[in-house]
Amino acid sequence: MKKKMSCLLVSSCCAALAGSALAAEGMWTLDNLPGDKIAKEYGFRPTAEWSEKVMHSSARLAGGCSGSYISADGLVLTNHHCGVHCVEDLSTADKDYVKLGFLAKSRQEEIQCPGVELNRLDQITDVTKEVQGALAGLSGEAYVRAERAVTAKLTSACAAGDAQRTRCDVVDLYHGGRYHLYRYHRFQDVRLVFVPEKDIAFFGGDPDNFNFPRYDLDMALLRAYEDGKPAAIKDYFPVNPAGARAGELVFVTGHPGHTDRQLTRDQLELLRDIGLTDRLIRLAEMRGMLTQYGRSSAEAARVSTTDLFGVENSFKAFTGELQTLQDPAFWRAKNAEETQLQAWYRKHPDNKGGNPWQAIAAADQTYRGFATEYRVLEGAGGFWSQYFAYARTLVRGASQRAKPNAERFREYSDAALPRQEQLLFSTAPIYPDYERVKLGWSLGKLRELLGADDPRVKAILGRDSPQQVADRVIAGTKLGDVELRRKLWQGGQAAVDANDDPMIRLARMVEPDALAVRKRFEDDVESVIRKNTERIAAARFAMSGTGVYPDATFTLRLSYGDVRGWDEHGHTVAPFTTYGGAFERATGVDPFALPPSWLAAKPKLDMAQRLNFVTTNDIIGGNSGSPVINRNREIVGLIFDGNIQSLGGDFWYDIATNRAVAVHAGAIIDALQNIYGAGDLAKEMLGR
Repeated sequence: MKKKMSCLLVSSCCAALAGSALAAEGMWTLDNLPGDKIAKEYGFRPTAEWSEKVMHSSARLAGGCSGSYISADGLVLTNHHCGVHCVEDLSTADKDYVKLGFLAKSRQEEIQCPGVELNRLDQITDVTKEVQGALAGLSGEAYVRAERAVTAKLTSACAAGDAQRTRCDVVDLYHGGRYHLYRYHRFQDVRLVFVPEKDIAFFGGDPDNFNFPRYDLDMALLRAYEDGKPAAIKDYFPVNPAGARAGELVFVTGHPGHTDRQLTRDQLELLRDIGLTDRLIRLAEMRGMLTQYGRSSAEAARVSTTDLFGVENSFKAFTGELQTLQDPAFWRAKNAEETQLQAWYRKHPDNKGGNPWQAIAAADQTYRGFATEYRVLEGAGGFWSQYFAYARTLVRGASQRAKPNAERFREYSDAALPRQEQLLFSTAPIYPDYERVKLGWSLGKLRELLGADDPRVKAILGRDSPQQVADRVIAGTKLGDVELRRKLWQGGQAAVDANDDPMIRLARMVEPDALAVRKRFEDDVESVIRKNTERIAAARFAMSGTGVYPDATFTLRLSYGDVRGWDEHGHTVAPFTTYGGAFERATGVDPFALPPSWLAAKPKLDMAQRLNFVTTNDIIGGNSGSPVINRNREIVGLIFDGNIQSLGGDFWYDIATNRAVAVHAGAIIDALQNIYGAGDLAKEMLGR
């Protein structure tokens, strides 16, 4: 059903973009919290010491989720769906930890997760003058080169030769209005400690996803290691077993991935017309392909289930976003806000570079002309295979690493190489039969989107079908061998050039066209947009001040709110669910089947124990795994979802209906103690 936007929502859109956010709205950086607003609304003002400890206690999973450090020995709390790739990588056909769950009964049984990196934010430095100074007066290729050079200079100096333990990122805030340098402590030895069964972690499946009431124990416990031992963590969040209370002030500290609340009308129209529409068509087709493949055998279902979950989750989320961008009320609010800012700009022109809104619109129009090429070639949408991802990293990495650091793509800079190497040398299993299906399907999409007569398509396919090419290339590749990948990486350009692996050959064939379309995007689109959004940001600051939160950038943010239900269709949605509700909802049939461990433990469980709850906190994708904390910096819950009304949160926030969905801290402790026999872990989380 199409969502309708309330008057409050329209006001919220205007207020957020004009700089006077409503109560609970905003994903705030830790160095610019709205202390006065929080104090006025809730009688509590975060101090600098409070904020610093929150910052150091928060964890980021480099793959795209949030978490928190919850003990002095490096224990980390996040979501099951954030750790499921690790669980899947450690599973086999005989021992499926996704289905069965996993518990390390001692530190010696904790298993290293392939490819998982944890980050802890240690320092934020404002580098706006350095970056904007380096980019001043430049455009096109010169702008791109200068941006790479200044980023490489700042991140290299920040890491100070210790890139294996220190990660540094230059963060673009307010779309070029501010630039900050974030210095993280990097943990690349991350081990699995506990996950419950998928049947309770994702109870209700896709039908319940982005809905409430919910009855999920969507949690996972990892542990950060350093030098072969559990990492020593100074600042961490203790868990409060009482959990969240109705009406209580709560904070969510995490890493929201991306929002578009400050984009121009033209940028939003491009996202509506091309970005979201094309993504939804592709996701719908992927869902059908993965569903069919999963039905072919139990093993096929096992190896593809996580990808299918991701596709279904994204499809529902993007559908909500598209509905927002099709709503006239949203556009009335956006038009009013942008018209107000443009009127102010005309009265205070900077007289340099013309109208920034017109420049962005022209760049967007340019991108419309080659968006498909960019997506399937540089975005690798035509080459969906882990083998191809390895091949591209080897081929592109060889050429990029041969250049000075200041000239490389950001993803191959010295600061980024430890993460690239961790992923390239991952011991995660690869399933050739599954890879053949994925690559064959995506090569078919390449031919469909570019056309059978496109010379690039002809070069790749020749006279064969997409599936014939996929079968041949995957049958011949040796890139599943970690040691071969390591040898090629260490051998550099000469080793990669001399290698005749068919997947390497495919990556080499695609590379010139992918690089050409990337260069066109960077020079003619991205640099124009970044240069002009910086000017719009400066105008917004001048008109409204800096008391506004920036769009999300997968960097640490804090939102505030309270535990509260909402009114929907004439009835009140209560803020809590309980164990008893889960047992009442269970049918014994997937996706409403409770696992045997819960059925066996039922006689000793308190059916009134709260399981899930909702808050007014402003969150978005990337906040999965974020802790919900109280004013004492105690964990009272664990974010794992938003309600259906929050799916337009990329563009707006409505306190009347937008809700964050969390696991209750009491349920986490109780389940460990009374269902899973993990009392020692519960004690560690409670600091006992």
